[in-house]
Amino acid sequence: MYIFSKHKKINKLDKLSKNLSSLVLFKLPQPIIGIILPIIIILIWHFLALTETIRSNLLPPPQEVINEILILTRDGSLFSHILITLSRVFYGFIFGAITATILGVLTGVSPLMRVFFDPTIQALKAVPSLAWVPLFILWFGIFEDSKIALISVGVFFPIYLNLMMGIRQIDKKMVEVAHVYNLNSFQTIRWILLPGIIPEWVTGLRSGLALGWMFVIAAELMGASEGLGYLMIDGQMTGRPALIIGALILFAMIGKLTDELIYVSAKPFLKWKVSLDTMQEEETNA
Repeated sequence: MYIFSKHKKINKLDKLSKNLSSLVLFKLPQPIIGIILPIIIILIWHFLALTETIRSNLLPPPQEVINEILILTRDGSLFSHILITLSRVFYGFIFGAITATILGVLTGVSPLMRVFFDPTIQALKAVPSLAWVPLFILWFGIFEDSKIALISVGVFFPIYLNLMMGIRQIDKKMVEVAHVYNLNSFQTIRWILLPGIIPEWVTGLRSGLALGWMFVIAAELMGASEGLGYLMIDGQMTGRPALIIGALILFAMIGKLTDELIYVSAKPFLKWKVSLDTMQEEETNA
């Protein structure tokens, strides 16, 4: 009965996938589909600026934003700001991800560790990001340590929660199958636990990275003199909205590229997982 219902669900997903793929939009290459919405947003933005529906001191036209970015590129400061922000996110992500992975595995596997750690972690998760700023400044000063610590906090929680829940939701029957085939502990982890938790862990990594990019702005409020967050503050203080919007666009583009890097890197480890996404990819490649 269970197998029959499972096949029924797969058939429904298959039909839905084929119906979506039959649309003209889905016949275009995926990268082209992905840039349609940004182009529409830019056209609407250009129209609003051209007709002065919104004042230029609030929403400058796209060409003014591009000029601001080009000025920073020519004097060489733009790449310096990008590299500084990237390094902060990188180190914050590494420290946050390692800590979250260790605690996520411990609390997922051991009920005792879960009872010991999880209530405190869940309580800390509710603390707003800016509430950590004065404490980290007091502990670490206004230098790089406080910024990296704040980003690590943002990265930590999604990875921890996804990994812990991924371990807890592994099907008990799969573990029983491992016992039936006399798999040792290493084989059970290799063939049962890892394939079961990698999708959840990757989701946590991507969510954690996104929060890392959000937290880096708060981090660069802490006395930073370089970085994309600093450019936004500089634009606010000097009355240059084009600089603020330019920094926001750069945040979005670099954040998307880093997210894509995790997604592409994880793809070989998720080939076994059949989903609507893989079904649509197979149909596209066919």
